Amino acid sequence: MRKITRLCQDEAKIHALLSKAPTGFLGLSTENTPYVVPLNFVWHNACIYFHGASEGRKIEMIRENDNATFVVCESYGTIADPVPAKTDTAYLSVMLFGKVGIVEDLTEATAAMQELLNKYVPGYYDTPLASSHVEKYRSSMGSKTAVFKLVPAQISAKESPLVEEMAFYPGRKASMDVKE
Repeated sequence: MRKITRLCQDEAKIHALLSKAPTGFLGLSTENTPYVVPLNFVWHNACIYFHGASEGRKIEMIRENDNATFVVCESYGTIADPVPAKTDTAYLSVMLFGKVGIVEDLTEATAAMQELLNKYVPGYYDTPLASSHVEKYRSSMGSKTAVFKLVPAQISAKESPLVEEMAFYPGRKASMDVKE
């Protein structure tokens, strides 16, 4: 990390962001071609889980190269400054690097899908997800749903905290911040 002052080592903050962020970005690469796709996901048992079709570009790339990156970010706002080059963004971002693959164990896949339901529609269903649903479900295009797991080998996080007194808001002008 080039700007070491932005390094975030607060595991509670990192895990909180991984638990609540609504969207993550999966980065894959084959034949020198990068591919990044936004996904719904869940942070469960110190791994990233997501689901998708059991066929298509993503699965082909994973089969060819299972090295992956996963990124989540939360914006806290913009920090204004009368000097344009010092205007900044406040954020927390987390990057995970590891191997991704299909979860073959039906019990683990069902648990991951239940965690996804708990995250995105908490309390909506009266009963837990049945493993038979995970096993037998087919999309409108006829493909089976695959559950994927990214096991992180490395996690890094960066943070730029919001300086409340310099937070930008509509109507704020540089002239208001110039000290005389």
